[in-house]
Amino acid sequence: MGNFHEIDFHQVGSTKSGDAITLRYQINDIATIHIVDGGYQDTGDALTKHIQTHYGNPVRIDHVVVTHNDGDHAGGLRRILENFEVGELWMLRPWLYAEELLPRFSRYTNADNLKKRLKEIYSNLAALEELANEKGVPIRESFQGTKIGAFTVVAPSRERFLNLVVSSEKTPDATTEALESKADFLKAAFIEAVSYIRALWGDENFSNEATSAENEMSIVQYAYLNNKKILLTGDAGRDALAEAKGYAPLVGLVLPGIDTFQVPHHGSRRNLSSELLDQLVGEKLGQPVKEGESKFNAIISASKEDVHHPRKAVIRAMKHRGAIVLTTEENNGWTRISAGDAPTRPNMQPAKDVPYPEDQEE
Repeated sequence: MGNFHEIDFHQVGSTKSGDAITLRYQINDIATIHIVDGGYQDTGDALTKHIQTHYGNPVRIDHVVVTHNDGDHAGGLRRILENFEVGELWMLRPWLYAEELLPRFSRYTNADNLKKRLKEIYSNLAALEELANEKGVPIRESFQGTKIGAFTVVAPSRERFLNLVVSSEKTPDATTEALESKADFLKAAFIEAVSYIRALWGDENFSNEATSAENEMSIVQYAYLNNKKILLTGDAGRDALAEAKGYAPLVGLVLPGIDTFQVPHHGSRRNLSSELLDQLVGEKLGQPVKEGESKFNAIISASKEDVHHPRKAVIRAMKHRGAIVLTTEENNGWTRISAGDAPTRPNMQPAKDVPYPEDQEE
């Protein structure tokens, strides 16, 4: 078997969407299994079964990457650590920098107390750290420039990550549980009030609101495999993607031009802009591409039960740039992207391209 790669974007069954990606790639007869996020806790069993069934029933997973703390990304990875030998666990742990960050927190004069509080705030990462230590799994930091197998981390930089920890609404100086609950309620009410309007080809309406600091902390990874450019984004926001774009020349990534693009944050309007997409994947086209002439694959992880994702404006923006848009909600269990001498799977059906929406959010 020659060089290949296969990437599976998995359904995460919930009323909220989540991310779970499994990858296998072979370079010069060396195969690597690489997992990025694991959905919610109950997603872990499905991931385990998928890997055992389709990746040759391995004992070992080479790399496990947690893009950020959110439970819809980190939860299911507990089962991966329990069910397999893991070569390396990659994640960013804010409490490791408690002493360095201490002067930036007015309520704390003791680094150990700040460290304890940061572990409570980023509890999903702390739980994975505890389990990894029990299992003897090495934990690696994954700032910009880090190599993870065939992938390179293109965001976040160390400086931007630490600034996000300080500015996050979850930090000890910024919030209380009551304020968090009120903010969540108001946000939910706003989401429910969204209405739609018909729009002409090329019109795009992204949100003026920014995504959260926690989403901006997401680890963004790039790889060039089988002559294909792959960008995995987690829940990265506009700042993270702009930082990744700026770093791209240092890893040989010529932009615009991505072959497999993970649309961040389940297709949210708050994570992208028209200008950023022009720079990452290409400028808007004057008309839809013809069948068989698509420019790239845009993958959106979205649950069938999630009525808020993906946003129509985001699907439209991908189509405007010539994408085949694939969502995990449209396919049975997972959406697979492969290239090279990838193994075939019995009874595998082609993924469905999401149709172009004639309307979008106001």
